[in-house]
Amino acid sequence: MADLNKDAEDNKIMGVLAYLGILFLVPLLAAKDSPFARYHTNQGVILFIYSIVVTIVGMILGFIPFIGWIISLVLYLSVLVLLVIGVINAFQGATKPLPVIGNFTIIK
Repeated sequence: MADLNKDAEDNKIMGVLAYLGILFLVPLLAAKDSPFARYHTNQGVILFIYSIVVTIVGMILGFIPFIGWIISLVLYLSVLVLLVIGVINAFQGATKPLPVIGNFTIIK
């Protein structure tokens, strides 16, 4: 257990970087032996893919006045909320999955 806590302490910055868009590549390459950094890199990649999907859906819904705009806004805010949750988890040294999208694994 002490190794996991030390790993989390040593790699908090890498965990935070994992959520900042394409910067997930930094911890993927720089801290590839850290389970903590790899966990948050996986979460960051999933969030990145989700944000691309939300952007595409938001662009399509943008053509529908009012209702489409509101749905787009909610989707964009969901990306922001998930980003904040992920950064807070990484900064606190926690390995909690992101709500709704966090149970997928791309990077093992």
